[in-house]
Amino acid sequence: MIEPKVLKGFRDSLPSQEIARQKLIGKVQSIFRSFGFVPIDTPALEYTEVLLGKGGGETDKQMFRFTDNGGRDVALRFDLTVPLARYVSANYASLSFPFKRYHISKVWRGEKPQKGRFREFIQCDFDIVGADNAQSDFEILLLIHTCLSQMNVGAFKVRVSHRGLLNRFLATMGLESTCPQVLRAIDKLSKIGSEGVKQCLRDEGLSEEAIDGIVKFISIEKDDFGRTLSTLEGMFGNCPEMERLKAIYAMMKSCEIDGDFILDTSITRGLDYYTGIVYETLLLDMPQIGSICSGGRYNNLAGLYTKENLPGVGSCIGLDRLIAALEELGSPLVMDSSYADVMVAKTEDDSGWSQKVAMDLRSRNVKTDCYVGEKSMGQQYAYAQKNGIAYVVTAKDGDRLTAKEIATRKMLENITIDELAALALGSKEER
Repeated sequence: MIEPKVLKGFRDSLPSQEIARQKLIGKVQSIFRSFGFVPIDTPALEYTEVLLGKGGGETDKQMFRFTDNGGRDVALRFDLTVPLARYVSANYASLSFPFKRYHISKVWRGEKPQKGRFREFIQCDFDIVGADNAQSDFEILLLIHTCLSQMNVGAFKVRVSHRGLLNRFLATMGLESTCPQVLRAIDKLSKIGSEGVKQCLRDEGLSEEAIDGIVKFISIEKDDFGRTLSTLEGMFGNCPEMERLKAIYAMMKSCEIDGDFILDTSITRGLDYYTGIVYETLLLDMPQIGSICSGGRYNNLAGLYTKENLPGVGSCIGLDRLIAALEELGSPLVMDSSYADVMVAKTEDDSGWSQKVAMDLRSRNVKTDCYVGEKSMGQQYAYAQKNGIAYVVTAKDGDRLTAKEIATRKMLENITIDELAALALGSKEER
């Protein structure tokens, strides 16, 4: 016998988990489409040279890389942004720009498995390629805000910064050459704290004076976007990065959503390809979950594959973290363990009536499970309850049905198909 074990860092998905995931995917897809974004797909395997060096040293170490049967050096994608840059370069003539796309699929990273962190996971990306302006930056932020608002995740804050400001700050200290190392150290702030960041910077050979200056910069007061913006304007004047942030802030105020955003200089994002605005999203009632949605602007990534100017900006929703948050909130989006609203029971005198009733209910847009096992009626009720099915049809007499409402244990006798359909669809809306 072969032990049915799963590789470390990988997992099976139970029906209840997969239903929750698919419902969330359907929800965000609907929102993406409402903004005019279109779906794409790319191969799970890429030539290693396409991926190598695009995310930074740590990401290179985490890639699942091997030689295939044809002797080619290949790797599993570690995110969906680098393949997007390759994709738009290869398909440039067939696309319209600015190109707004979303991509929901699996990625792989060989990092150390821990609670809530796996080596195989789903990313939910949305990007705009071919535009470098405040409008495209803001549209991604508005999309994040719309997704989280419509999913009722409670209070949240989107923490925004601009990589160019930190680069300018480091340049004034003569530390331009250390930018990548400093960015990656600051990105670990939420995990290791300011003392941990200081130690990382010491390990990179920075002086105590430089370290104190960096920690002071990333600790600038961040309770109000407009106030922090004024503080930074006093430091940097009217540089392009400040002009971009001011334009984005004006759009936030125009859409009356500025209260859900903070300007936070400690946000840098760990991947090397980000060049401009960057952001992370925190659920205020569940900070332990971490960032639900993050991303930023990457203007140089596609330049590795084409001479065309293809600036991009985008974000990624962490579906697994979002599901964990919604489960904790008791959201109906993740509570179902079955797609069915009604189950038609199997009885001894069934000569096909159950499948006909199921067909009739489905024709009325009621998702219906027709039981096919060999269990008693009590066990069938238990099956329906375990799978979150609201009603069980137990008999048919002419054009009338007998059904049981599982939640109340009430028998509904002498009802029509249309009446049961109305009850089931109404119950679904309540859930």
